Amino acid sequence: MASSLTGLSGRLAVKSGYLHSLSRGFAATAGAPAPEKKPEKTTYGPLKDQDRIFTNLYGRHDYRIKGAMSRGDWYKTKEIILKGSEWILKEMSASGLRGRGGAGFPSGMKWGFMNKPFDGRPKYLVVNADEGEPGTCKDREIMRHDPHKLIEGCLIAGVAMGARAAYIYIRGEFYNEAVCLQEAIHEAYQAGYLGKDCCGTGYNFDVFVHRGAGAYICGEETALIESLEGKQGKPRLKPPFPADIGVFGCPTTVANVETVAVAPTICRRGGAWFASFGRERNRGTK
Repeated sequence: MASSLTGLSGRLAVKSGYLHSLSRGFAATAGAPAPEKKPEKTTYGPLKDQDRIFTNLYGRHDYRIKGAMSRGDWYKTKEIILKGSEWILKEMSASGLRGRGGAGFPSGMKWGFMNKPFDGRPKYLVVNADEGEPGTCKDREIMRHDPHKLIEGCLIAGVAMGARAAYIYIRGEFYNEAVCLQEAIHEAYQAGYLGKDCCGTGYNFDVFVHRGAGAYICGEETALIESLEGKQGKPRLKPPFPADIGVFGCPTTVANVETVAVAPTICRRGGAWFASFGRERNRGTK
């Protein structure tokens, strides 16, 4: 009896030793987990005042052209236009700017889709200002208190795409915002920044405001184009994409208000400045 117990204990000891060595072998082969790659260090956190792009979101200053110019709008716009579309697209790509409407598509790449040989059809920029998502009001404040940033951005984006005109499709409920935007557009025409020979560069560009009728579905780009053409706001099948057949059957890019409005500041301060904020694949001030 004693011998059998001794043999059993010996076998258990051998088996436990084998399991211990086996577990040590698995641990050795697995090794320590690879250290995570630290994100590239950029600036994030509280912005300095000189790095804020929108400086009148609370409406504490004048939204008209005189107040806008005192905050840096329409500064060196002529020089930016004369540098040409290739330079603008290069700066937008270097900035890492992504669409601020929610999809996050790289703006430099998207705008570059319009840079095709001229086929006889005019090109258009459509600004999606149909901000109908419940509780969303970021674009509303830009149009209400900083409209000249958006209008200047339309001109620069239009030059980058070779567009003839921009249509700002604004939500029907934004009555006051549409009034402020139309007033700012009128001021830009009077100052020679829009229309024929914009800023004395020889480039012709027009901006129009089109008010929606309160349809939530028109926040989708192809439904917005249908509504802009006077049809029911119903999404189109893709392809063809708007860059090939958009509004009025012409090449079109649909962009968010904020995406377009930050373009002038990026061109003035450089794409590298904008890319110095945020994180990898998510550059910028937000």
